[in-house]
Amino acid sequence: MKNLTEMTDEQLALAYIDGDNKAFDMLLSRNQSKLFSYILFVVKDRDLADDIFQETFVKVVTRLQQGKYSPSGKFGAWLMRIAHNVIMDWYREQRLDRVVDAPKDNDLSNMGGDLLDSSIESVYVNKQVLSDVKKMMGLLPTPQREVVFMRFYQEMSFKEIAETTGVSINTSLGRMRYALLNLRRMAREHNIQLQLM
Repeated sequence: MKNLTEMTDEQLALAYIDGDNKAFDMLLSRNQSKLFSYILFVVKDRDLADDIFQETFVKVVTRLQQGKYSPSGKFGAWLMRIAHNVIMDWYREQRLDRVVDAPKDNDLSNMGGDLLDSSIESVYVNKQVLSDVKKMMGLLPTPQREVVFMRFYQEMSFKEIAETTGVSINTSLGRMRYALLNLRRMAREHNIQLQLM
């Protein structure tokens, strides 16, 4: 049998289902940082993020023990989906869930940009721009903030984002479009330069 450190997340999940508790410990240690960062970014409160993180792993354990996990090579996406659902349940309970449906024409073909070679000055400017963007992202509605985080910080495809959040790809694209429009509006209102050098 393979050493736990050599096993994939899917193999660890199956080993845990078969009774190997150390396999779950390895799953937790591999995924906790990325998952907690995602939760904290969305809810913006460390205590709440701790609670949601713990509830997520309780649900993971329960689903694994109930045999509700089928290995597909996407354990991380499955885990993120559970966390997303826990977050959305919390927002619904707080009546803060204000998802705005995007219109049918979510055309993002007119958006683009280039990143040019960096110099010392451009590194400083880019760092400031990214800092400003991060602050403005905190002001976005939760669904928009979530899709931006998944796309740019976790480098997920729109298909993966759609699967994780339980919406269509068009809705994911629409949320990204509205997030970008909101970020641009905030930048104009506060005279913030968003052009990377």
